[in-house]
Amino acid sequence: MSTIRLTMAQALVRALAAQKTVIDGETLPLFAGVWAIFGHGNVAGLGEALHGIRDRLPTYRAHNEQAMAHSAIAFAKASRRRRMMAVTSSIGPGATNMVTAAAVAHVNRLPLLLLPGDVFAGRRPDPVLQQIEDFGDGTISANDCFKPVSRYFDRLTRPEQLIPAFERTIAVLTDPAECGPVTLALCQDVQTEAYDYPASFFRERIWRPRRTRPDEGELAEAVALLKAAKKPFVVTGGGVLFSEAESALAQFCEAHGLPAGETQAGKSTLPAAHKLNLGAIGVTGTGAANALAEEADVVLAVGTRLQDFTTGSRTLFNPDCRIIGLNVQPFDAGKHGALPLICDAKAGLAELDAALAGHRAPQAWSAKAEAARADWLKAAEAHTAPGNQPLPSDAQVIGAVQRWSEPSDVVVCAAGGLPGELHKLWQPGAAGGYHMEYGYSCMGYEIAGGLGVKMADPSREVVVMVGDGSYLMMNSEIATSIMLGLKLTIVVLDNRGFGCINRLQNATGGASFNNLLADARHETLPEIDFAAHAASLGALAQKVAGVAELEAALKASRSHARTSVIVIDTDPLISTGDGGHWWDVAVPEVSARAEVKAARERYDAALKQRA
Repeated sequence: MSTIRLTMAQALVRALAAQKTVIDGETLPLFAGVWAIFGHGNVAGLGEALHGIRDRLPTYRAHNEQAMAHSAIAFAKASRRRRMMAVTSSIGPGATNMVTAAAVAHVNRLPLLLLPGDVFAGRRPDPVLQQIEDFGDGTISANDCFKPVSRYFDRLTRPEQLIPAFERTIAVLTDPAECGPVTLALCQDVQTEAYDYPASFFRERIWRPRRTRPDEGELAEAVALLKAAKKPFVVTGGGVLFSEAESALAQFCEAHGLPAGETQAGKSTLPAAHKLNLGAIGVTGTGAANALAEEADVVLAVGTRLQDFTTGSRTLFNPDCRIIGLNVQPFDAGKHGALPLICDAKAGLAELDAALAGHRAPQAWSAKAEAARADWLKAAEAHTAPGNQPLPSDAQVIGAVQRWSEPSDVVVCAAGGLPGELHKLWQPGAAGGYHMEYGYSCMGYEIAGGLGVKMADPSREVVVMVGDGSYLMMNSEIATSIMLGLKLTIVVLDNRGFGCINRLQNATGGASFNNLLADARHETLPEIDFAAHAASLGALAQKVAGVAELEAALKASRSHARTSVIVIDTDPLISTGDGGHWWDVAVPEVSARAEVKAARERYDAALKQRA
């Protein structure tokens, strides 16, 4: 057997570089690169190995470990899970900084390879710098934090362990059903140890998406339900995009007269102009989608995990409604007592379409959907139009960005009040034009995520919409975007605090407290100059005084060669009242506040509506 003597770290990166995929007939590296912040736990071993292969596997330097993992996650999502990236940190805080990002990838079913440094396998120098010591378990390290947020976890304590661990790693990262983060904790002494690896370990391998076809029995049951339905409805999730099934979905809905609502991850699966696309569904849904979803007798849920925002905490669909869960993952397909249809979205829709040939939903139901859509678009236009109030609403800022945007643009967001407003109001121009991290709703994802989206497709204009709270949590990758020459347009909406949670606090009867800066404990309120801060990181930055100035600044930003940051003050109290649905946020049973008591009464009444 032919062998090659390499350190474990050298073998790992060489194996990563050998993995390929084919997209639109072009063979590309499966791993587009490695994000790295070096420390004593990875610089000597993995750092040396990455330097030696930098012409085949690029290394990118970031400014924050969590942020670089967010960029890798966004890259994978924008690449529809067809390509991915690895991230490496030292042991200790560098590693634990990435745990939050691992959770983001885990919740959103996205491939991410985490390569944190670890303690010495030999243990002779214990305790090493940054080592976590468990008084009762000598095998524990800080990297055990990754176990609950990894689809596969391994700690490499011998160099030859890389071979089976790597095989399992790639299998998980490329499997449509198991896909999620993988953590290979790399003991720092083992990174540098040599082994005679079989040459076959570095053989080029091409990975293509697996398209699982539906079981005949499950398919027949699903077809029978859809044929018998008087008011069928489709819920589209992110799995449609991962399967590249958006055209199949549009044709399916059109052929059978099926209205559809989109989850946060599924938004942009249907063309915004499609007459049966009723837009967002659930807690942050449109009035059109939610009205028909409430009446539906059969729901075909395609590629969605049916989280509480989609189902209105299990109150949106009527108790007699039957759900068909079309999903590659059995865990998701069977939720809510659904009839599972376990298959790839594209393959499953094709077989459903063939089996339903000539069948259409009742014309009155399709017509009702089209009328509801028209009514909602009028309401949305009113909310996004410029107003006369002193400070614009989030919706009015969204309207300005929408009017400036082009069909190929991508809007990126993650947390706060903006996801709800964007879900209802944004009209994507093309598939993938709406990039929302709302599975984990991770503050700080926005700017780093925008960078990953831009890396996935530099030809598309990427606009990041972010609140002042998220900006303050994580903004360092503005500097990384400048360093890499990857231009973003970032719109910062400053409502001087956590406006979304302040509104929720008030809605549950609480007094405004500790959310808006003015309501938090303070001696002096900070006057934060976001434009000056962004400029100090290398961006072209300005603050605008209203929607008209915002539109002018956006127009100018399109011609800029580097990242632009535009800051605008917004009203923290205004949100779009139309649309939406109840969300289960528990209210105290006992309180001295009359407002809380009233909110509890409303909460108890709402609970009785749960199916």
